[in-house]
Amino acid sequence: MPYAIVGHEGPLTGQRFLIGEEPVTFGRRGDNNVVITSERASRFHAEVRAQGDDYVLQDRGSRNGTLVNGRKITSHVLQPGDTISIGGETFRFETFDDLETVVDASMLPTVVRAVPGVGMGQVLHVTISGGGPVGLSLALLLEHLMGHRVSITMYDGRWTRDGARIVWRNAAQGNNRRQQVVTVQSRQYLNLPEDVQERLFTTGSYSEMWPAGPDSIRGYSPRNIRIAHVEDVLLDMVNEKADRIRLIPENLDPVAHRDGIAQDHVLAICEGGRSRTREHFGDRFGQADKSIYSLDGHHVQDVVLGIRVKSDLPDPMIVLLTVAQNRFLLNSLRGEGFLNVRLTDAEAKEVIGIDPIRQVFEECIASNPCLMERTESGDFHCSTHQTLFLPALIRGSALWRRVQEGLTLFGITEDNVSAVTGFRLDMVQRPRFTSRLFFPTSTTPGTYGFLLGDAANAIHFWPGRGLNSGLASAISLARSLNRNWRGRPFRDADFVRHEAAMSMLQYRHKSRAWNAMVAADEQGVTRAIKDKIAQGLEEGAAGVDRNADIDVLMDRLRQIRSRLAPRIPGMPDDAALLERLSELRSETVRSLVVSGAWDTLTVGGEEVDIDIFDTPVPAEPSPADATLFVRPTTTAPHDLSGTTGPQPVHNEAE
Repeated sequence: MPYAIVGHEGPLTGQRFLIGEEPVTFGRRGDNNVVITSERASRFHAEVRAQGDDYVLQDRGSRNGTLVNGRKITSHVLQPGDTISIGGETFRFETFDDLETVVDASMLPTVVRAVPGVGMGQVLHVTISGGGPVGLSLALLLEHLMGHRVSITMYDGRWTRDGARIVWRNAAQGNNRRQQVVTVQSRQYLNLPEDVQERLFTTGSYSEMWPAGPDSIRGYSPRNIRIAHVEDVLLDMVNEKADRIRLIPENLDPVAHRDGIAQDHVLAICEGGRSRTREHFGDRFGQADKSIYSLDGHHVQDVVLGIRVKSDLPDPMIVLLTVAQNRFLLNSLRGEGFLNVRLTDAEAKEVIGIDPIRQVFEECIASNPCLMERTESGDFHCSTHQTLFLPALIRGSALWRRVQEGLTLFGITEDNVSAVTGFRLDMVQRPRFTSRLFFPTSTTPGTYGFLLGDAANAIHFWPGRGLNSGLASAISLARSLNRNWRGRPFRDADFVRHEAAMSMLQYRHKSRAWNAMVAADEQGVTRAIKDKIAQGLEEGAAGVDRNADIDVLMDRLRQIRSRLAPRIPGMPDDAALLERLSELRSETVRSLVVSGAWDTLTVGGEEVDIDIFDTPVPAEPSPADATLFVRPTTTAPHDLSGTTGPQPVHNEAE
């Protein structure tokens, strides 16, 4: 008579793992037969082996032990009805009639890609559009949680084939790699698979310059890391899992690939804020609302100029100078990163490239955006459009003169400026993030679509929630798919918790971001911070008491320093700070005063904890579950029939 391990309490409730001649293994690693995501489970926790006519459960030296019927064991001969507890999840050892196997009738015609060792109709087929950090993290999370129960296809036009591997295109191939530094919170990176964490955070690949805040858990700090490094590591790891993750170096075309999408269970849209796939399915996800992020009927947008630099200032001073004002943000890895300059509307009009041959202006950096590398002659050149950055060419350019003030503030010489780029930032409110794209038919399983990352929640970079929100959304979806996959078409109810998590991420992070785009003036009137900066520049040029403004900035720096000092050793003294401010022009000093400090106290507080949405809920049969009983032709040793199976973040002083 066949035996099985059946999920009793926890995310695997109701799932059946048949026992054959090969061991059934339990643990956190994705190559276990029974993957347990709880931190209380070890990577290789326990296994069930056949010994003669018996099945023996053995603990494999786990940290927290294995319980059978409430008692800790090292080895135990299982009896039908025994209850096994591992990492807070509970399973039962049961027998079942070998003449009957439950199969979902609606899934029988849809098996299009077989996976060795997995029962027919039990493989979850996922397409991921967009191969940046969010899409790659989703793929690795699904593979880790579901193993051979998932088959993933990924599309990204920024890739190319190099022999047997898929790699990132370079600048000569039309892809300017993102060298910006992002800050990943421990709440997100600690929820990635352990092998991903080990590969990402090698010695020298990250720094911990920002203090722990509400998004920090288990005593770990936020980590600054270069986005290109994240992309390289994750793509390398996905390449190593070619048996379950298929990489296609082209953009997904929702029209040309419609039939393929309809054959899959899941389409995860991770293409970024300008997603074509999201717009194609716009009627499914609903129209975005701009009004909530508007003033006087005008959608508020910020234009940011990013300057790739190397600063010799120590990290504590960089942190303090950055959070004390809203004009300049230096996010770096040991001083190397991008100095981001929030521009006024008048300055934004100067962000333009010029074709030196044809003598015509090009939007280039302002619209695409492009990375303009510095040449030996000192110009900034766009290799894609063959243009030069106009403000740096014009001696009288107000914009470039003000950029140089930002360099002075952070102790950056012109020799340590290597590139410029630009980007626009705005936000919209999205009505939903989950939608059924195609209903099940006699030949298709029914496809659900999900918006993740910037395709779901493009967030203003000043409070730095973009990558962290994207990683949280990937973690939430991977867990939902693993928890709810039972080899039958999904239902809306399967994604209630994921949709709730996405809505909370939108509310929390965008409310925070909105407070980084606007502020109230002395009369309580809400104004865009970029307009306050413009006001400060005008007042400074008209003549103000420069020394009084420096005193205001010094008082602000002292207050922030007193809050940060217990968490960031090595804070600069008054003399070092005064030296930095004294080199600035009056209009710059005035604009820093008027822009205000980062409003971290106002936007601080409770964070969105994805873990609360992963609380086990006992599975209940639904009247809508259509099943039939069929006599199986063969039974594989590990037949799984009937189974279910991370922009800079800166919390300165909240």
